[in-house]
Amino acid sequence: MPRRLEVCVEDVGGIAAAAAGGADRIELCAALAVGGLTPPVSLIRVAAASPLPVHLLARPREGDFVYSRVEAMLVAEDIRTAAEAGLAGVVIGASDRQRRLDVGLLAQWVGQARVLGAERGAQLSLTLHRAFDLCPDLPAALEDAILLGFDRVLTSGGAPRAVDGAAMLERLHRQADGRITILAGSGVNRATLPVLLATGIGEIHASCRQTHAVPDDSPERRFGFIGPRIGGTDVETVAGLVRDLHANAALE
Repeated sequence: MPRRLEVCVEDVGGIAAAAAGGADRIELCAALAVGGLTPPVSLIRVAAASPLPVHLLARPREGDFVYSRVEAMLVAEDIRTAAEAGLAGVVIGASDRQRRLDVGLLAQWVGQARVLGAERGAQLSLTLHRAFDLCPDLPAALEDAILLGFDRVLTSGGAPRAVDGAAMLERLHRQADGRITILAGSGVNRATLPVLLATGIGEIHASCRQTHAVPDDSPERRFGFIGPRIGGTDVETVAGLVRDLHANAALE
């Protein structure tokens, strides 16, 4: 099984760092502190010129994944934006009020993505995001994702950190049996990577960020223009994870 690293980035520096570090794919988003939101169109246009495949996260707000009609329309528009920009894929997800997958809404978005892909002559790759991890029955939700036509599921195995959901990740990988790709993410770093690879999963999702504290007396900090810590995607962190990913594969 080929090994791939997807790096989630939220700015132009992250796009460049992911490419320079040897990542295989980018998930483009904003507001990683709340799990990621749809980025601005200006950033989407810059990302479209990246040498890496770029998947756009379409999430209109923080919080749960139960969407109003208007919010669902925003996600649909984000899917169109990704197709028109020439991006490789989209990352979407929606829940019902019981935190199961909203199969009806997801089917609408998947159908739209397939039509837009056909129109441009290149299908949009479809990732189901971590709304999946809130589902009460992950194996059942995986079957729903397969029937809907998703290419992969981004999941931490139903735990806040993927390393703590490793047993479920292994179960999902076995259940998938080549019908869909399991993309393991959340809290992934060089220390946790071996545990995740031991599940048999070959696709890994990580932010590869390095941060540092902002002094309290910084004018930007005092005015509220910046949080207590700042940072971004780190080239060496990406490169180290890539090295470990492929070194582990060579030993198998």
